[in-house]
Amino acid sequence: MSLVQPTPVSKAAPVLKAEAVAAEHATFRGRWLPWLFLLPTLIVLAIFSYYPAIRTLRLSVFRANIIIGNEQFVGVQNFAELLSSPVYHQVIVQTLVFVVLVVVLGLLFALGLAWLASRPITGAKFYRLMLIYPYALSPAIAGTLWLFLFNPEVGPVNALLGVVGLKPRWLDNPLLAFSLVVVAAIWKGLGYNVVFYLAALQNVPAEVTEAAEIDGASAWQGFWRVVFPLLSPMTFFLAFTNIVAALFDSFGLVRILTRGGPVYGETGITTFLVYKLYEDGFTYSKIGAAASQAVLLLLLVICIVVLQFRYGNRRVHYGA
Repeated sequence: MSLVQPTPVSKAAPVLKAEAVAAEHATFRGRWLPWLFLLPTLIVLAIFSYYPAIRTLRLSVFRANIIIGNEQFVGVQNFAELLSSPVYHQVIVQTLVFVVLVVVLGLLFALGLAWLASRPITGAKFYRLMLIYPYALSPAIAGTLWLFLFNPEVGPVNALLGVVGLKPRWLDNPLLAFSLVVVAAIWKGLGYNVVFYLAALQNVPAEVTEAAEIDGASAWQGFWRVVFPLLSPMTFFLAFTNIVAALFDSFGLVRILTRGGPVYGETGITTFLVYKLYEDGFTYSKIGAAASQAVLLLLLVICIVVLQFRYGNRRVHYGA
């Protein structure tokens, strides 16, 4: 008599297989039903994205004033004046320096903190929560916090520095004001970067790092030559998102902290591209000039995306 029992066949298996096949070949019964489901999203996009974009493209070739309301067709004259303006050249240089500092220093600092937070220590969950917290704040609230901290008269920072006889005017000195905005932007995006780096570090196979240790690699060599290449897809993603954030999300910080100042050269040291666009459009009522700046900023973002995806993938390592 055989002691081997036959493997029971689940009665649900054929049903599940049939459902999987049906789901794979599922289609909408009506031709217009998919568009009906998409209609609410398309309406919102049309009102708040597509129409403003088309309107901006149109206004970029007109000289218009929001107060007077008249429009005069000038073709590419708005773009020519911008690209030949020394003030706009200074704004471009300031923006590039700001973006490079925020992206490079922000990613390095976030990677270091994520590496420390990934270690098995007591209270690790609390530390991770505190690192993520700044990203939950809006740029306006973050700017208000930094404005209070570095207020030259009643700010806690100057109160501490006053013990050694120092009371710097953070927002009146061009170098200090620029540095303050850079540090505030890095702090604001720190939580976002730490979350992604922390997730990437936790997905690094332990066998890889153990093999590096067995081969005699130091902690720094193991991190730089083994772990960091495995993080290159995440670094690639974060570099792109941080560039876009530095270009656009800096507006709230600048508006609250410095309002584009203090004056350095021909314009404010913290007047970046997005804040220059706002000033021309809503402070000086130069709608045509502001629209042309928006178009140039859009082209800049498109160029960044093309360069990132065309050349960045060659140095990105996927897989363990």
